[in-house]
Amino acid sequence: MLSLLLMACKDTPAATADSQGIGWTLDSSELPRKSAVNGKAAAILNKWKEFSMFETTFDRLYTSENREDLILVTEDLVEKQKVLEASVYPSEFDIPQIKGRQKVLKTYILKTKGDLEYRLNPEDSLKEVIQAFNALREQFNVVVNNTLPEDLIKNEKS
Repeated sequence: MLSLLLMACKDTPAATADSQGIGWTLDSSELPRKSAVNGKAAAILNKWKEFSMFETTFDRLYTSENREDLILVTEDLVEKQKVLEASVYPSEFDIPQIKGRQKVLKTYILKTKGDLEYRLNPEDSLKEVIQAFNALREQFNVVVNNTLPEDLIKNEKS
């Protein structure tokens, strides 16, 4: 009986450690790739210093190998996102569509941070962060490729 009790106690901490994701490592090959922005959008984004800093930090998600690296990158993303949100947007991108997608991105970054703090596997949250970032990048393309005159759209609403 005593040996059975000792064996049961010995297995429990190992099972708890596995369920908390301590042994988790990031396989960046399973993460979705970043969407490309077209030349017009890239020219505007290259002049937006705060976005460039955010994007540089975002790219580090793909080089993170373990939980500790990911925690550091996620905390840095939260800070860079705050700076980006408070920055002066280029006039072409100072619209609700861009700011809305940025808020969604912020939500998923914070969700990933929460997963890491509670020692949950953040893989699904990371994929959502990348999808939200891709949606933001695709919105940049939509904005610069929009050829309809704004006053035509405004006249339709009246």
